[in-house]
This record gives sequence, structure tokens and C-alpha cells, in this order.
Amino acid sequence: MSLITSLSAIEILDSRGRPTVKAYCTLASGARAEAAVPSGASTGTAEALELRDGDPQRYHGLGCRKAVENVKTVIRDALVGKDFDTQAALDTALIELDGTPNKAKLGANAILAVSLAFARAQANEKGIPLYQHFAAMNNNAMPLLPHLTVNLFSGGKHAGGQVPIQDVLLVPHSRSVDDALATTYNVYQAAVKLISEKYGMRPLKADEGGLAPPFPNVEAMLSDAVEAIKRAGYTPGQEVSLAVDVASSQFYSDGRYHINNQALDSSGMVNLLLDWIARFPIISVEDGLAEEDWGGWGKFYRAAYDKVMIIGDDLLCTNPRRIRIAIDYHAANSLLLKVNQIGTLTEALESYQLARDAGWQVVVSARSGETEDSWLADLATGWAGDYIKVGSIMQSERLAKYNRLLEIETVDGLTIHTYDSMPIEDLHVSADSVAALKSYGISTVGEIVELLEQNLRGNFAMDGIGRGILDHLDVILVQLKGKGIWPENP
Repeated sequence: MSLITSLSAIEILDSRGRPTVKAYCTLASGARAEAAVPSGASTGTAEALELRDGDPQRYHGLGCRKAVENVKTVIRDALVGKDFDTQAALDTALIELDGTPNKAKLGANAILAVSLAFARAQANEKGIPLYQHFAAMNNNAMPLLPHLTVNLFSGGKHAGGQVPIQDVLLVPHSRSVDDALATTYNVYQAAVKLISEKYGMRPLKADEGGLAPPFPNVEAMLSDAVEAIKRAGYTPGQEVSLAVDVASSQFYSDGRYHINNQALDSSGMVNLLLDWIARFPIISVEDGLAEEDWGGWGKFYRAAYDKVMIIGDDLLCTNPRRIRIAIDYHAANSLLLKVNQIGTLTEALESYQLARDAGWQVVVSARSGETEDSWLADLATGWAGDYIKVGSIMQSERLAKYNRLLEIETVDGLTIHTYDSMPIEDLHVSADSVAALKSYGISTVGEIVELLEQNLRGNFAMDGIGRGILDHLDVILVQLKGKGIWPENP
């Protein structure tokens, strides 16, 4: 049991200079911890509510004094002096205390700050790293470092809307965080030089540190990313691939997608996404359709589920109810997990587990308004997220997370997912796919790779492998390509 003896909070500034909440928690054992919460720029309508002050004379109404006061009064009065043996017990008390479906009474920023501070205090009480505490929450005996997706170019709300889509990201196919960051640095520097030559200027940086030159269109943005990879000495699609955060809700209105001087319907937007996937080494598409265009999501899923990660951010808002709908509707195959979208660790874990049970991949994500707190790196590691999306490597609030990953890798000896002997269940594919593979005696990722190599050589019949298994392999290939296990164009 962990008895809370003290709770407090202060208002601090995030990476955009806007207020956010930092909470402090002390337990009877003497363990003490603090945690700061981020905030987003491109937000889904189903997100939990950040409580803001609304005073136009102070931070244009974005102050968080009300949320801070809620921690120091209502939440403190309800929780101090009580024992909570689990994170779920504390979070349930917070949810019931708020009593609204979107945490509008106390504010998700107040509630999450307390949820995180308590988690860190419990880890300190046990004398274990935070990622081990998170792993125990998820009954995960094997924390693993995530692969990186790192901002290279930015547009949309992160960069003043010069191009409509939000981000083009690098996905290094690396076996270590150290190597992934070194690769990213090399491509980033090549991109800076390329942009300076091409546009006659040193590019500005967006909210998350991505470069933001005046691209004429999205295709130029993607082409320049590929050229930067080549200039850095890497092979696009094999050593470094691309991910795109389309954030299409931001340019969707009146049933149309306003992009590239066109007004596209859902089918037109799907065709545009498919064209990008065919022309560029893209392995991940986030929010390719607007958050309420469920028909468009279904069309894109049917056309691309075996080609790329189809990630829901604004579509899902880390909300279990919306994730269940997306699973039933076959709208996505990956979750972008942002804890502050739902407001407590326990609810975020429910969303994570729903995604895993559906065979989805999970990308643990920061927000555009970040702090120097590094808890997200521990969360991605403890819950064994497939990827982490933090931002560029050029801003301190982003580097705090990358440096924490380096620390976990170097000091604690954890590794990015390794594959040859990895059980196929750890790919987080569907139970049907696992059963189909095991029916052919395939139980490890290494055996899947061997099977794919046989397929290239046309040796299925010789080895008694039926072609009915290929449908399952098509889905698994998306993960293998993203993790650098299998090349984009073998």
C-alpha cells in the first residue's frame, strides 16, 4: 500500500511558452516524485479536456491556475491520507472525483499530473526504474526499447500551415537507439544543407523541431526527405524509411480535403495517399483521413492494410470506446498512444491493451507542447511500444526523452526488439495469424523471415507451405518492414 501524505502542483511553461501543470506527490514511506504534463496543437475532438483559465489578459486565456488549484484543494483533500495499492485504484478515485466523461471538472492536465507523479513516487518507493514500474502495470516481464520515428520536415499547425500535412518523419532501421540517433543526425544535417541550397535560406524550425522551409507542395516535401537520406549515404526504404503525419482533419471541411489546390472527396484522398505510398518509401501513415470520416478510413484500410501502418491519432484519441469502434470497423491497424488525450495512466493502458489484443502496433507519442520531463521514454520502454514519436533531435524537451532512452540502453542494458528468436506473439499480430503460422510449425520471427526468403525463391511447395498463409504474412510484413527486418523492395 502507498499512503499519500502530500500533493501539490505549480504552473510551468511548455516548449511553446504556454502554461501547463507540474504535480508533486509524497508518500508515507518518504518517497517523493514530480511529473509534468504536455499539451497538443493538433487535437482530436474526443480528447479529454485541458482546463484553462480563460483570462485573455494572461497567456491569451491559456493559463492553468484553475487546474493547479484543483490539485492543491479538491484532489489533495480527497486523496491525502489514503492508501492506494495500485495505479488503477488511484486513477479510479481521480476519475470518480471528476465525474465527467471528458474530465472537464478538474481538468485532464490536473488529473494526469497527479496520476504520473503517483506512479513515479511508487517506483521510487520500490527503488526501481520508472520503466520497470510501468512494465509491472502491464504485467510485462520484458521491457524493450522502442524504435524511433523522428521529425525531419514539418507543416500544418506545427509550422504555420505552409504545407497542409503536419510532419514527415524518419524511421531508421537500427538495432540500437544510439545508432538510430546517429543516423537521424546525419540525415538531418544533410537536409539542412539541401534546403539551404534549394531554397536559398536556412530553414525555420516548427513546434517539434522539424525543419519548415517553404515547400511548394507535399510531394516536394517527401522528395526532399528522400534526397536527404541519399545525401547522408543511406538507402531509402532499406536503411531509413519515412512516416507521414497527415493530420487531415486540419484541412477537411464540407466533406472535402483541401490539399494541393484540390478539393478531394474521401476516395480522392485515399488515392492520393496510395500514390504517395507507391512513390516514396513510406511505412506509416497517421491520420490519413479526417477523424469523423469513418467511410474514408475503411476505404484506406482495405487498400493499404498490408502495405503500411495505418495509425489513428485524432481518429482514436487514445479512447477505448473509439478504439473498439475502429477495430470493429477495420479502420486502422495501429494506435498513436498519447496519455494526455485520455487523462490517466490506467485508461491509457486499457487503450494500449485493446490495440494489442487486436494485433495492432502501438506508437507512444509526445505532444507539440512538451516539457523536460522524460517519463514518456520510460512508458514506451515499460509497455514495450513498437515505436516512440517524440519530435526532432534539436530541442531540449525532445532530447530529454532521447537521452533517457540512451541511458536505459547504455546503463541498464536494455535493447531494441531483437528478432531471430522472438516469439511470433511478440509481433502483436492477431490470434488468427498466430494460429495460422503455428499450424505450419512457425513460432519465431526468424522462421517467418526464412519463410519469406523461400517465397522469393518459389520454394513454398517444396517445403509443404500452403499459399493460404500468405494473407497473414502480408499483414506481418508491414511490421517487419517498419522494424528493418525485411527490406522495402526485396
